[in-house]
Amino acid sequence: MATVLDFEKPIIDIQNKIEELRQLSENSGLDLEEQIESFEKQAEDKKKELYSTLKPSQKLQISRHSDRPKFLDYVHLMCEDFIELHGDREGMDDRAIIGGIAKFNGKPVMIIGIQKGKSTKENLEYNFGMPQPQGYRKALRLFKHADKFKMPIITIIDTPGAYPGIKAEETGQGAAIAMNLREMSKLSVPAIAIISGEGCSGGALGLAVSNVVMMLEHSYYTVISPEGCASILWRDAAKFADAAEALRITSKDLLELGIIDEEISEPIGGAHTDYEATAKSMKTAIEGALEKLSKMSAEELRTQRYEKFRKMGQFLEV
Repeated sequence: MATVLDFEKPIIDIQNKIEELRQLSENSGLDLEEQIESFEKQAEDKKKELYSTLKPSQKLQISRHSDRPKFLDYVHLMCEDFIELHGDREGMDDRAIIGGIAKFNGKPVMIIGIQKGKSTKENLEYNFGMPQPQGYRKALRLFKHADKFKMPIITIIDTPGAYPGIKAEETGQGAAIAMNLREMSKLSVPAIAIISGEGCSGGALGLAVSNVVMMLEHSYYTVISPEGCASILWRDAAKFADAAEALRITSKDLLELGIIDEEISEPIGGAHTDYEATAKSMKTAIEGALEKLSKMSAEELRTQRYEKFRKMGQFLEV
């Protein structure tokens, strides 16, 4: 059974009415097609209206939808001949971060992403999309491999944050992320990052120091989760909606602020309603970015990436 978000209930009520009319028509033999079509139009109009005026807290719910496409879904829909590369070469293969070589429009790329599960069993395998230091070290190994063999890098990010457990801290969580920030800034190949769901804190940024950063329409990108922010500012995580509004976490806000470069549209209802359409939009956006970046030299790529991040957070003293 599909998960229904609380703000979608008016649409579900209309759809239930349509189903009742269909069953009544079948059982009684009455012609109710005109009434059914009228309700279907109401449902479609309501859906368009609802999804064009979503609040940040509602987009937050969509970004966390359990049926939302995961990293490997996008890989299989956009690429061919994906070969996963395992391990950090220090003794661990963190399954929260998956990466490997694939063909994108017939050309080799390194594609790396944060994977979530579709069931409890899978979420345990992928640690609910929360990477440990070994995952970031694996990603760094793949970044360097791509740089050596002149392959563009694509990262797809969906994480509530890096794993906050004691073991992760003991094995250098902060240092591993910091190392990725430094080394990604030095890459001599095109790097593209896409926030596909949750993009929270350093856990997301550890894969996102790229020439082009894009977001799916109903994803979010922030330095702290709205619940975490509300807990700090108001001592009440229940005020997450206020925090989401204040943090400006949506793709439209971040595009306006210059934090991201492009918003990728989703089907009405969210990415989980049509995997193929979402992957097609994502692929088109990547194609456009690669075409532009492929014309730049290694030095130009490094300079553009460095300047892009240096100019974030500018302010004026009055």
